[in-house]
Amino acid sequence: MSNSKLKQDLIKLLGKEKVLSQDLDLLYYSYDSSFLTKLEPARPDAVVFPKSTEDVQKVVSYAYQNRINIIPRGAGTGETGGCIAIQGGIVLDLSTWKEIIEIDVNNMQVIVSPGVVHAELNDELAKFNLFFPPDPGSSKMCTVGGMVANNASGLRAVKYWATEPYILGLEVVMPNGDIIVTGGMKARCIKNVSGINLTKLLVGSEGILGVVTKIRLRCFPKPRARGIAMAVFDQLDDAPATVMEVYQAGILPSGIEILDSSAIMAVNDFKPEIKLPDAEAILLFEVDGNPPSVEYEGQVIQEVAGRRARSVEWATDPQRMVQLWEGRSVTAAAAARVRPDGSRIFAGEDISVPISRVADTLRALRKLAEEHGIQIVNYGHIGDGNVHTAPVINPEIPEEVEKVMGFVHDVHLLAIEMNGSTTGEHGVGVVRKVYAELEHGPAVEYMRKIKEAFDPAGIMNPGKVF
Repeated sequence: MSNSKLKQDLIKLLGKEKVLSQDLDLLYYSYDSSFLTKLEPARPDAVVFPKSTEDVQKVVSYAYQNRINIIPRGAGTGETGGCIAIQGGIVLDLSTWKEIIEIDVNNMQVIVSPGVVHAELNDELAKFNLFFPPDPGSSKMCTVGGMVANNASGLRAVKYWATEPYILGLEVVMPNGDIIVTGGMKARCIKNVSGINLTKLLVGSEGILGVVTKIRLRCFPKPRARGIAMAVFDQLDDAPATVMEVYQAGILPSGIEILDSSAIMAVNDFKPEIKLPDAEAILLFEVDGNPPSVEYEGQVIQEVAGRRARSVEWATDPQRMVQLWEGRSVTAAAAARVRPDGSRIFAGEDISVPISRVADTLRALRKLAEEHGIQIVNYGHIGDGNVHTAPVINPEIPEEVEKVMGFVHDVHLLAIEMNGSTTGEHGVGVVRKVYAELEHGPAVEYMRKIKEAFDPAGIMNPGKVF
């Protein structure tokens, strides 16, 4: 089908204001935040802006009848090429569909459309002393629909985990245009073990099984107090050992972050006024809850961390907490500035390993970087073993691109060697699908069977995950 015919058909279905097909407009949709799409951008044939389930159903039914690929997209903050039309097709940009349909305070849940931004949702929920706990670093940009697609998590996954446990039900347009509701057609319950759990199957499926059009998610009461502890270590191995000892002391912080020496140096070069201590590692513990429990947990963390750390500071004063947390909050930006002629790229940035192997992994990453001649900055969510590595290169120099791609490949192999995963929170998309069989073995064939059962025409976000 010609692009002009496709454009005309889509305009008939949705109206001119909801369709893009000009080359310059489509160029924007050739990318997400991944390095891969900078190297290999892929333009869709058209982009549409659905604002209702009916809009989505019209487009998907049309695509099914004409065997045209459908690619759901949120805010485009993903780092795996997951929302890119690598085989052409129609991109459904759901980011402008931002309706908070209902906040059900009595049942502690909310129903939203997929384009609602995470931070904006929590701003609304805060009016009722509620919040949606998963906390991705892109909170002010990413959409709830994108979080569902990738089972996103973030800084506070230690205590609150990822998106999936909070999704009570979904409305989904299937690849043939059918509409289904998971979790019960009329359900407002929190507990439900009726039938095969399609909700859990769809969360994290990265848009290859259907298009999510409504999300019913669970909320928690907003914690009344917070505290932050910063522990400074002269020995790298003491940091993960301290994390395990804090757990064994019966404390479950809301978040535990690590900056190794490369991240500390990057932050201090970027913002010298932060004055992070020169050390092999810094841990940041955040606890939340009621004021007495926060103070108790803070005391225990100080005691436990003090056995190994050079210094430990505990704060509940809001201003001081911001100061302590600032080093972690600017790490990603600081990584991009460690070379005046370089850029931080998003590739190999999301491996997950057992907590007991974090120190070994950080050392191995440094060795790999040295072997490949790549500069890196390491940090991450040590509380759940999610290590973020930021390679810094000049992407205009082909030799450096070649080096970093070799490094990234070895990083993913390292994750599996360490009994971990190639991705802890950012997803597979295009960039990690080559490791699917190495990581999952024969289970990949059953993933393919599920995909074929949901999408026999193979039009839903093809070329992703495996």
